[in-house]
Parts: sequence; structure tokens; C-alpha cells
Amino acid sequence: MQAASLVLGAVFLLVGILGFIPGVTSNLDQLAGAGHDSGAMLVGLFQVSVLHNIVHIVFGVAGIAAARLASAAGIYLLLGGFIYLGLWVFGLVIDKDESANFIPLNSADDWLHFTLGAGMIMLGILLTRGSRADARTNTS
Repeated sequence: MQAASLVLGAVFLLVGILGFIPGVTSNLDQLAGAGHDSGAMLVGLFQVSVLHNIVHIVFGVAGIAAARLASAAGIYLLLGGFIYLGLWVFGLVIDKDESANFIPLNSADDWLHFTLGAGMIMLGILLTRGSRADARTNTS
């Protein structure tokens, strides 16, 4: 569980940093602080802004920090998964061309958020069950 939190945290941190790197992020000159009008695209697919990149960086640091304790790693995976599923729903219901799209999000972001949310929750559940089974085996 701690390894999953560490790996995901490192990936989120890297993605947040890459959102500021020319070549990895196209149209970097159109990177907005926030909002639907940001023209920057991470790997040509995902619409990003300064806010979006900072959220990834903070989420990454949180995952790395949570990896220190099994209980914190489990909370990170489950809570993070629910946050990403919430972002998925948010992205589906907002008008992407209006100010409600303050992060900003596009369709590629929406489906990545769904995949991340479902994956993190599944990891959190499966790895928590696995660590409980290991704990029971070690105390017998």
C-alpha cells in the first residue's frame, strides 16, 4: 500500500512539473493561471493551467508523504480516488466553455480522472485487505 502511494505520488509530482516544461506541454505561451481559456496542452492531450499543475504537484507531495505510514497511504488512495471520481463527475456536468471550468478540464482529463479514481479506490481496497490478511497471519 505504501509503495502504491509512493509511486502514484511521484507520478503526480512529475506530471505537475511536466505541465510547466516546453515540449512536453504544447502552447506553453498560452498557459493561464486558471480557467477554460488556457491553451496549454500536456502531451498534446490534457488541458492544463498553473492551477491544474499545482494541484498535481500538491497531490504528488501528499502521496509521497502518505507513503510513510500504511494507514496514511490507505487514506490517500481511497480519499484521492473519491476526489478524482468527483472531478470526473464535475467534468461531465459542467459546460467546458464557461467559467465553471476553472481548473480547466477537457474530455481527455475527464476520462483520465475516472480511470485514476477507480484505480486508486481499487488499490486502496485490495491493498488494505491484503495488509489485514498479512497482519492476521503474522499474529497467529
